[in-house]
Amino acid sequence: MDIQGFVSRRGTRHVSLLSDIVVAGGGLTGVCCALTAARRGARVILVQDRPVLGGNASSEVRLWALGATSHMGNNNRWSREGGAINEIMTENVYRNKEGNPVLFDTVLLDIVKREPNITLLLDTVVYEVGKSADDRIEYLVAYNPINETEYRLGAKYFADCTGDGLVGYLAGVPYRMGAEEKEVYGEGFAPDKARYGELLGHTILFYMKDTGKPVEYYAPDYALKDVEKYISKINNDEYFSIHHHGCKYWWIEYGGRLDTIHDAEEIKQELWKVVYGIWDYIKNSGKFPQMATYTLEWVGTIPGKRESRRMQGLYTLTQQDIIEQNTHYDAVSYGGWAIDLHPSDGVYADGRACNQWHSKGVYQIPYRCFLSSHVRNLMFGGRIMSSSHVANGSTRVMCTSASGGQAIGMALALCALGHFEPSEFVDPAKIGILQSELVESGQYLPGVQASPALNLLDKATVTPSSTYLFSGYPSNGIWRRLVFSTAALFPVCGDMPCIKLKAKADEAAELRVELRVSGRKDGFTPDRTIDTCVIRLEEGEQEVAIEFKASFDRSEYVFVCFMANENISLEESDTLLTGTTTVLNQINLAVSNLGRQDPPEGIGINSFEFWCPQRRPEARNIAFSLEPPLEIYSVDMMRNAIARPAAGASNAWAADLSDKAPEIVVEWPDPQTVSELKLFFDTDYDQAMETVQMGHYDNVMPCCVRRFSVTDADGTLLAAREENHQALNCLKRDKPVTTTKLTLRLSHPSAGIPASLFYMIIT
Repeated sequence: MDIQGFVSRRGTRHVSLLSDIVVAGGGLTGVCCALTAARRGARVILVQDRPVLGGNASSEVRLWALGATSHMGNNNRWSREGGAINEIMTENVYRNKEGNPVLFDTVLLDIVKREPNITLLLDTVVYEVGKSADDRIEYLVAYNPINETEYRLGAKYFADCTGDGLVGYLAGVPYRMGAEEKEVYGEGFAPDKARYGELLGHTILFYMKDTGKPVEYYAPDYALKDVEKYISKINNDEYFSIHHHGCKYWWIEYGGRLDTIHDAEEIKQELWKVVYGIWDYIKNSGKFPQMATYTLEWVGTIPGKRESRRMQGLYTLTQQDIIEQNTHYDAVSYGGWAIDLHPSDGVYADGRACNQWHSKGVYQIPYRCFLSSHVRNLMFGGRIMSSSHVANGSTRVMCTSASGGQAIGMALALCALGHFEPSEFVDPAKIGILQSELVESGQYLPGVQASPALNLLDKATVTPSSTYLFSGYPSNGIWRRLVFSTAALFPVCGDMPCIKLKAKADEAAELRVELRVSGRKDGFTPDRTIDTCVIRLEEGEQEVAIEFKASFDRSEYVFVCFMANENISLEESDTLLTGTTTVLNQINLAVSNLGRQDPPEGIGINSFEFWCPQRRPEARNIAFSLEPPLEIYSVDMMRNAIARPAAGASNAWAADLSDKAPEIVVEWPDPQTVSELKLFFDTDYDQAMETVQMGHYDNVMPCCVRRFSVTDADGTLLAAREENHQALNCLKRDKPVTTTKLTLRLSHPSAGIPASLFYMIIT
């Protein structure tokens, strides 16, 4: 090796890169933005200031990623986000159902590195914005201390997914930080800034493990002493338990009264002080001898941040948009997490560590929230989107942010490919183009009628080999005691069928059954009772028939509610079917769900009951039969471009279980040239797929079709999959085929679950 002699000064290496889009920030928002843009054909540079992708979801922070499903503790049925984030969540459950945060890092890196249109720069910190005009960014300057390289990243368009809005800040975009006064947006839940504070703080998590032998712990001098004196929640069973670790300690929060950007180092060190103090209390207070063999396995080195800058967009989302589920012509994303505000004093605050108030359903997020009028080629996504402090309490969560990331990635890709400028999609006449592209990529847009601009399915005849008739659920011989009110949830169009089932009473009792629907069109809060049936039961087992006098002029989800009575048991069923489920009026403290929500008067929040599903394997249906059966799985459902149960319908075709070789035949009167087929399967959008710590029963969702094949009119095999576990399958041919017929053959996921399909796009 040659010796390098003395010089007066040296500089670092400089590298210039050009692309169509630079995405700054590699959290879930930036990853989904980059993936979507790259898959649409744009060249993307994804620059991340950390050594791993994922942001708050990464192994560096280890917070579980969630969105509208909210730990399955709200009334947002089948609400898990679609598109790129659904692919990531589903892939993680498939590879990593135990929730190992290190393995989640590998899932993200693997998905990004598979995309040839993405150039990934890890450990690379953006610190300068270069402009060609006041309203246009020309390049970003970033530095990687690992390889001692300074990068000049030029592009046509830029996405700020940094979490703190660094690119927008450097580019001069107006922003807000902190809470608004109630009068600004008329938000009833706007906090008292003097008492409650203006910002949500940071959290550092920790993990522990049992070594099987005694372990001494010597706390550092900076660890918090007298923990019980300073942290009242240590004496609250809802928050503190020696069996908790990881995300269960989300309430170790600090920094809400500081500058959550510039005081971040001070905040981090205070959080370390608290964490090591709590562990000292657990190990050395003498109150927990059962912890003698435990060691502190991991403590976060960077805090998980909840709130900082919020950029000023063309529209600011507010509390009313969330609670009233206002509709927006330019909806490109959605949310459903509760409005979740925390006291700014965090871990040192007395009382509740958070105040969560849920809406009755998911809410739309408009395109204008991601767009600034001041810098024409910049969009921003994630928790920095344009929202009030109150609304940010909901929109800040990771899967909601990631859904917005997909929207801006698609918008910028369409711009980069030469069709539009970002501001043009604000035009009501053009937003439909973006919405259609999002639907085609798997994004779900509640309340939006959008379908791909081109789908050869629209002019084809579609013939299934069979169709499943919903006649109820067969019994598995197990009885469920009605400790909680329990409802069967399924769609009905026309007359309500007769429901027959077996009931068992410990003594003479009354079984009260209510037929409920949602007062909000297409909602899933059973707040309107339209009929009631009271059945007198004798002691022992008996057959029961329930007849409601109700008819529906359009398809609508109904709740058949078996009201709580601990003296009565009903038979269960193991059968699972697409677009139907069972929900219970029970408690989920993880999301402030006490069975119903009763907010204080004057804060603009609704009162209502929660009816939520259980997690598998506990999730089982009530066994009953319907006379006559319901036709809820017509093949015509596949034409409506809604790839999940929603809008009052299952939106799925399903084959009869007796059909041993289910297939769908698509035929045209004239030959068609086919280059790609997209199939949308059921990966159970009602299941929360927390990325870490929780663990999951299934690694493949039970209703997902695993094996399928596609042939043309000559019987030539065009595509096949043997181990599918994803919702969206894109089958693209290197060489298009011209044919008058496609035959899709599917296998039932299991002996008791029929093959089903939501939607098909043929181009």
